[in-house]
Amino acid sequence: MNVTPSSTPGSTPGAALAFTAEQQLDDGVLERRFTLDGIPGILWTPPSATSSDPAPLILLGQPGGLGTDRMYPRLVGRARHAASDGIATVALEGPGSGGRPPLPGADQARAHLRTALTAGEPVSDDVVDRLVLPLVDQAVPEWRRALDALLALPELGGPVGYSGGVIAVGVRLAVVEPRVVAAGLFAGSYVPRATFEEARRVTIPVHVLLQWDDEGNDRQAALDLFDAFGSTEKTLQANLGGHTGVPAYAGEDAGRFFARHLR
Repeated sequence: MNVTPSSTPGSTPGAALAFTAEQQLDDGVLERRFTLDGIPGILWTPPSATSSDPAPLILLGQPGGLGTDRMYPRLVGRARHAASDGIATVALEGPGSGGRPPLPGADQARAHLRTALTAGEPVSDDVVDRLVLPLVDQAVPEWRRALDALLALPELGGPVGYSGGVIAVGVRLAVVEPRVVAAGLFAGSYVPRATFEEARRVTIPVHVLLQWDDEGNDRQAALDLFDAFGSTEKTLQANLGGHTGVPAYAGEDAGRFFARHLR
C-alpha cells in the first residue's frame, strides 16, 4: 500500500509511504514495517483504531546510533503499552542509525567525546554541538514528513505526542511541529546550548524522566533544561539508578501522561 502525504506548512514535501511487511501481534496490535523516501520505520496500531474512531499517535524516539532493529524489544514493549490505551505508535530509523549513512563529522565528534570522558574532562559545547545538532537538523524534518504521510491514513487522526529518544530532537519538534501536543522526554543525552533557548519556546505539556545516577548524563544540565521549559504544565520525575535502571512504574506514569493528553 502506498500513501501520498499532503504537506504541512513548514514541513518538507516527501515521497509516498510504502508498507513492506505486516504482522498481527498476539494482543491484536497490528505491526507494519514501511519505508518513507528510503527511511525504514515501524507503525503499531491498536485493534481499536478504525476510520470511524482513528487513534492518536506517539512518535517513539530512540538513542542516537543504535537503530530500530537493535532497539526493537524495547520499542515493541512501549508500543504495546500505548496500544492498551488506544494509542498508535511509530518508530523511524534515525539519521546515522541502523543501515543509514553516518552523519558528516559524527565519527570525529564521538572520538573527541570519548577522549574527554576518558581523561575525566568536561565535554565542550563545541563537541556537543557537532555531535547532536546535525542529528536534530536532519531528524526533525524527517519526523514531520512521516507525520504528513501517517496522518493521511484513515485509522490515524492525531493528536500526536513525542516520547523518549534524543532530548534535543524532542525539544525542537515541540517548538516547530504544531501537531505535537505533548512530549515525554528522557534526560539522558547531551544538550546543546541552542536547545536551552528552544526550550524557552516550548509551551506544550512536558513530562521529563531523569535517572539521578545516570553516569553518562549531566544532572545539572538536565535540571537547568527542565527549568528552561516555558510550559505551564511540566513534570520532572527523578528516580535513583543509572541510565538503564528506569523502574517499570516510571514508564507507566509516562503512559498515563500521554493517555491524559492524547485521549
